[in-house]
Amino acid sequence: MSKSASTKQTVHIRWMIRRDLPSILAIESKSFEFPWTEDEFVRCLRQRDCIGMVAECAERVVGFMIYELQRTRIHVLSFAVHPEFRRQSVGSAMIEKLFAKLAYQRRNRIVLEVRETNLAAQLFFKTLGFKATGVLRNFYDDSTEDAFLMQFRNTNSNAEIDSYGDSYHGQAG
Repeated sequence: MSKSASTKQTVHIRWMIRRDLPSILAIESKSFEFPWTEDEFVRCLRQRDCIGMVAECAERVVGFMIYELQRTRIHVLSFAVHPEFRRQSVGSAMIEKLFAKLAYQRRNRIVLEVRETNLAAQLFFKTLGFKATGVLRNFYDDSTEDAFLMQFRNTNSNAEIDSYGDSYHGQAG
């Protein structure tokens, strides 16, 4: 698909369904050195308060995100856009969906982890207003790589930044 043809398409964000899994696994394998397996996706999505969403262009799944609703925040567990659709606002559209779920004095921030070597993701999230708030040493099970804890805070909130004490159910690339 040519870049000009794909940029004219509308991005539609919807709930993830089981038949999306082959497309999600393909995007995952093209996006990460250590991709999640189908079993890891299914196990994660069976957790209470874990939600999966996909981005579609012309009825093709071109991106996905999995997040967990926690008491005071949304924790993004996995997020990826197909390489052919990057830099075309697909990722921004997905994050905008999360921004809409933030509320004053309730869930007032979004947190996620980004590998220290994933500069493209760090820059992407920074352009959307996320800030690196910490370094998680030896964070990943598959390597000794560190992760940056990144956070977006609802600017209408005066809540304190909390520590990274909640349980972790996955590994963001």
